Amino acid sequence: MKRRHFLGLSLAASASILTASAHAQTTSAAPKRIYRITYRGRTAVEEGFDDYLAANGAKVEFIERDAQRDPSKIPGFVQEIHEMKPDLVYTWGTPVTLGTAGRYDAAEKAKYITEIPIVFALVSAPVQAGIVKSTEHPGRNVTGAVHVVPTETQLRAMESYRPFKKLGVLYSLNEQNSVSIVEDLKKLQGKLGFELIERTFRMVDGKPVADGIPELIAEIKAAGADWLYLLPDTFLGTQYSVVAPAALSEKLPTFGAAELAIREGGALVALVARYYSVGQLAASKALKILEQGIPPEDIPIETLKRFSLIINMPVAKQLELYPPIEMLNYAEVLTS
Repeated sequence: MKRRHFLGLSLAASASILTASAHAQTTSAAPKRIYRITYRGRTAVEEGFDDYLAANGAKVEFIERDAQRDPSKIPGFVQEIHEMKPDLVYTWGTPVTLGTAGRYDAAEKAKYITEIPIVFALVSAPVQAGIVKSTEHPGRNVTGAVHVVPTETQLRAMESYRPFKKLGVLYSLNEQNSVSIVEDLKKLQGKLGFELIERTFRMVDGKPVADGIPELIAEIKAAGADWLYLLPDTFLGTQYSVVAPAALSEKLPTFGAAELAIREGGALVALVARYYSVGQLAASKALKILEQGIPPEDIPIETLKRFSLIINMPVAKQLELYPPIEMLNYAEVLTS
């Protein structure tokens, strides 16, 4: 009996030592390296991403790179990723994600990152853009968080604020996500009973340029548009300082599909998934990869389940176009 008692103590002590050793190895492990590519610098998405990781005790270090609104920088980042071999790559927006991951059916795989896990944020239409075949089963080294409310839901919110018969849209022909959303709008014309008035940014050497934006918006207004729908178009997002004043001067109300459109872009109203929350959702997927070892191809791409309706009251006053009273019971109202 005494021998068994002694043996039990020895086994317990050994287990304690092994547990302490494993804990020491865990706590002393090197931080995971995340190579982060942003498009126009740091946003609330990155704030949400970083806060989520910190709240969950994740040990990470970031290698920060910013495309500065220039997609031509991305191949250089891809080369650096191949050399540095980080544990995970974070990409912001459709152009950055496509430039880094490539299409799922790309012929020249060596031009892209196809082995290291990639987590994206702010991609509105990953299937239509060719990033993955399916959001439920990505099937490759890419997963992420979608930030756009379904198109029909957006239009119904717009209708609730102000009924419309003609809907204007301005977008980039070289952004597949925007082209896909415009196709969705065309399909919804008959169902919802509206006419689509579309214009595209002028292109120079295959890239959209800001030249002529006020004239394009004036054309949309002259064609009878009741709303200008601000798609989650990456180039459009860099031109709000031009688009918003032009639309206001035409007395053309704007509806934003992304939070930036109303926070910085001067839209009248927006139905959005908050950038900060999108960043948190993306971070939850990064943790599944880094800490649980789940392959990105097995992690569904998702959007948030709750959205926010935001009304820009100073713009409403300028347009003399106020929201229905009942809408104020559930909308967030910006007063400055």
